[in-house]
Amino acid sequence: MFRISTFGESHGKALGVIVDGCPAGVSIDEAFIQEELARRRPGQSKIVTQRKEADQVQILSGVFEGVSTGTPIGMVIFNSDARSKDYSHIADKFRPSHADYTFHAKYGRRDYRGGGRSSARETAARVAAGAIAKLFLQQQGIDLFAYVSQVGKLQMSNNYSKISKENIESNPVRCPDQDLAAEMETLIKEVRKDGDTIGGVVSAVVKNCPAGLGEPVFDKFHADLAKAMLSINACKGFEYGSGFAGVSMRGSEHNDAFYQDGDEVKTRSNHSGGVQGGITNGMDIYFRCAFKPVATIVSEQESINEAGEEVVVTGKGRHDPCVVPRAVPIVEAMTALVLADHLLRQRAAQL
Repeated sequence: MFRISTFGESHGKALGVIVDGCPAGVSIDEAFIQEELARRRPGQSKIVTQRKEADQVQILSGVFEGVSTGTPIGMVIFNSDARSKDYSHIADKFRPSHADYTFHAKYGRRDYRGGGRSSARETAARVAAGAIAKLFLQQQGIDLFAYVSQVGKLQMSNNYSKISKENIESNPVRCPDQDLAAEMETLIKEVRKDGDTIGGVVSAVVKNCPAGLGEPVFDKFHADLAKAMLSINACKGFEYGSGFAGVSMRGSEHNDAFYQDGDEVKTRSNHSGGVQGGITNGMDIYFRCAFKPVATIVSEQESINEAGEEVVVTGKGRHDPCVVPRAVPIVEAMTALVLADHLLRQRAAQL
């Protein structure tokens, strides 16, 4: 019921999004939307791509006197620092682990400038839409946040309840453990100096989500959440609750016992990650997203071109040595979109 359509390419004139299904009466804070985009934008620190984009959003429709009207909300972000010439050397070449070949196989043509539609720059539109969803959720008392929990082999404890949310934005890595964040930043700088890239993990938490969201079969809440996360560029894995660690536990260890706390039903443990049978149970929702190393590296790589001839590909242009610091607001945006959609669906089901 809460739907978005994005448009635009990395080196096109603009990126944009249409948000359809946002209820009327939601206070739309343009400054908040801009703050969310600033967290994702390129050039914000020395450990991300140095492309300089202000990512200034313009709201075109669906908002009047600072409040949503219930009609489609249109937003646009104009590109200003595209350097298409940086990609002319791979106009007919397939970069390893990029979408070059698969786009060519599907469409018979492709926009090679920064990856075109397959570029992670498309996620700027998602973050703008996610900010609208966040504003709606804030009015419902639902809180969510994400943070970097791993870069390479440097890893935080999985116990999200012990982190300080306020520390997430205090460093360019967006890791709430300040000492570990410093190590991660050093590692990312070393990797960049080597002309290489490295992957990492973004963890996310949702608090105060009501019980009852999600469907029992195909539209399970965690399944829609997984689809949303795996739609993000470079995301290669998703787990919620105990995830893969649960396979080493016995049922007697893993089961979450219920108890009554005043008017609320709670569980003494939360291995379920706030979702049981595809439906939220009111406990904290927590999950992890694995992001691969960025495919563009400076080193020479063997490949082929559109004619099937063997070629050598060398990475040029401006790229992130590690995507996870900028992926944090994207993960939050996609989480907010899923939550807003399921919240509205549940309301409709109760009419």
